[in-house]
Amino acid sequence: MTYTICEPCIDVLDKSCVEVCPVDCIKYEEGQDRMLYNDPDECIDCGACEPACPVTAIFAEDDVPDNWKEYTPLNAQWYKDKAGVRGRVNALKPA
Repeated sequence: MTYTICEPCIDVLDKSCVEVCPVDCIKYEEGQDRMLYNDPDECIDCGACEPACPVTAIFAEDDVPDNWKEYTPLNAQWYKDKAGVRGRVNALKPA
């Protein structure tokens, strides 16, 4: 199991989760991304990020609300296809 960053993070980019992550697995590109992404291959499932998020955007994979399930594969895909994920995020929540 890993943690998924979901829609409430879009256009917030608080980064409190980044500060508490012991393995630095939450990333984004300044000026390019509208949200943060958790790398499921690096995440150690410690859960430190979840309570640190001020907008309740982070969920354990099994607890992601049904309407945000698509964000689980998007978090992983960002590490392989940033442009594709950025396009999908823009489609899910237009700026």
